[in-house]
Amino acid sequence: MNRSDCIYLRPGELHFGSAPGRIRTLLGSCVAATLWHPRRRMGGMCHVVLPEHPEGTCDDRYADCVMRSFMEALARGAGQPKEYQVGVFGGGHMFPGIAEGKGPAIGDRNAECMQELLRRNGFRIARLEVGDYLYRHVELDLATGELEVTATSVNATNNAGGQ
Repeated sequence: MNRSDCIYLRPGELHFGSAPGRIRTLLGSCVAATLWHPRRRMGGMCHVVLPEHPEGTCDDRYADCVMRSFMEALARGAGQPKEYQVGVFGGGHMFPGIAEGKGPAIGDRNAECMQELLRRNGFRIARLEVGDYLYRHVELDLATGELEVTATSVNATNNAGGQ
């Protein structure tokens, strides 16, 4: 793959645009949602850090704010939610062996919130790869809708280099 036309998303970033181009990110407990419109050859990806924004702050680090951004992009003539191929990725458990606190882990909460927001806004999730003790690299080709997802065990990376 040609990486020169690739937009790399850091935590809290979102990109929505047309082909040509690729969008990619690396996820741990964070979650990415990918949207792709096959006829229009356009779409987007977000890299969400937390499920809901605190009072007074709303930006693309938060799933609820990202959904507003996606819906604003669609309102500018990018089609209807049901026309998109949608994926949700990430929400991994990053610290094996550490007991979770009360309630679901942040990765689980991120994944559940993103799925609920997408469904509530009329999107149909076609591909879902969340949870487990994995890091995930996600790349979306805006021309073809091809999604490349590679996963690496958290244990493998935690044990690399004697750590």
